[in-house]
Amino acid sequence: MDPCPFIRLTIGNLALKAPQAAKTSSSVVHPSSSTCFCKIKLKNFPPQTAAIPYIPLEATHFPEIQTLAATFHLSSSDITRLASRSIFSSKPSLKISIYIGRDGASCGVHSGRLLAKVSVPLDLSGAGTKQSVVFHNGWISVGKGAGKESASAQFHLNVKAEPDPRFVFQFDGEPECSPQVVQIQGSIRQPVFTCKFSCRNTGDRRMRSRSLPTETSVPRSWLNSFGSERERPGKERKGWSITVHDLSGSPVAMASIVTPFVASPGSDRVSRSNPGSWLILRPGDGTWKPWGRLEAWRERGGATDGLGYRFELIPDGSSGAGIVLTESSISTHRGGKFSIELGSAASSPTGGVNKSRSRRCGSAGSGGASPASSPRGGGSGDYGYGLWLGSGYKGFVMSASVEGEGKCSKPCVEVSVQHVSCMEDAAAYVALSAAIDLSMDACRLFNQRMRKELCSESLG
Repeated sequence: MDPCPFIRLTIGNLALKAPQAAKTSSSVVHPSSSTCFCKIKLKNFPPQTAAIPYIPLEATHFPEIQTLAATFHLSSSDITRLASRSIFSSKPSLKISIYIGRDGASCGVHSGRLLAKVSVPLDLSGAGTKQSVVFHNGWISVGKGAGKESASAQFHLNVKAEPDPRFVFQFDGEPECSPQVVQIQGSIRQPVFTCKFSCRNTGDRRMRSRSLPTETSVPRSWLNSFGSERERPGKERKGWSITVHDLSGSPVAMASIVTPFVASPGSDRVSRSNPGSWLILRPGDGTWKPWGRLEAWRERGGATDGLGYRFELIPDGSSGAGIVLTESSISTHRGGKFSIELGSAASSPTGGVNKSRSRRCGSAGSGGASPASSPRGGGSGDYGYGLWLGSGYKGFVMSASVEGEGKCSKPCVEVSVQHVSCMEDAAAYVALSAAIDLSMDACRLFNQRMRKELCSESLG
């Protein structure tokens, strides 16, 4: 498998020296209590906002504030668009607007007072092949008197780009239609997996089981530990599973509902206090072993609701507490992206990745080794569970596109090469992306009809 080139552009180590700092304290103010913030903009990307710590104006020593303020992930097409020139655009640059005051808006008017604007030129032509490129690291004079020795304020930042190659996969159809999954590398689309969806023993009366055989059932011990398939009164959706196979037909990953999606009493929605959950499983020692758990629910919003989710890794396939890697929400109307990025605001600070790899797995560069039986037996059985622990890794892990309700969804999945050492690794993320996509349907209001692919009428 060959990865696609990506660049991770990070902005961090922000600080501001200004007269106002002397009125706060003689030390750095924590970003969460800072009364200064900035808006970071890059062409063709949504702007990001970050707090800026103050440093006393008279301070001579700059403390190490290794905080990550913003991250932009650039594909090769993004880099091409940024580098394209016209009579209306100049060389690509990062634009930062610095504001005094707390972030917020009232009647559409922002409460912060604009202090200065900073522009950092970006030359991304060689950033994808080098280890890392630093575009700026240090102080910039801002505000009145900028560029002079008597400048009233100074702004510190670090801007750098580093290669972040990824494997890119896409479903050729909606997950519930048992599609192929192809790997994308430039203009090449190569089939690498097939999926088989099944729906059994469901409590939604407008749904019935597809006549698709299951490769193997999830051991009852895992159901007892991580969820339940017992009958519950009222409306519920359960019994969904999707199995990912390699091209030889061997199952290499599975996502299965273990806690039914149940409408809260007196309502037609799955609540945050009682979410449904999926178990993501990988083959090992002749059976399926849990790798991660995904919980999903429907959040009340403003004009539209959101699909709330929480994903946790299950270390060593144990039945103990998992490590929460991400928790966020996706608009049920517009859709969005499910993502795991360790060290970001949306990720748990506890997660880490060890760069060592399980010896049992084949090399990703050589195509990897697929299970010879269903499920695969033998080996140490750790299956990379320890890869997340102990190294303090920070960065992109994976993302998957999710369409809004009622829209045709063919998820696109991106996985960092650091987290794929064999085909089974990639298959686990594909199964996870299918689970989050199907959760959009599982959390649909119970007073609404399901998508036609999940309704009994469409199954003949």
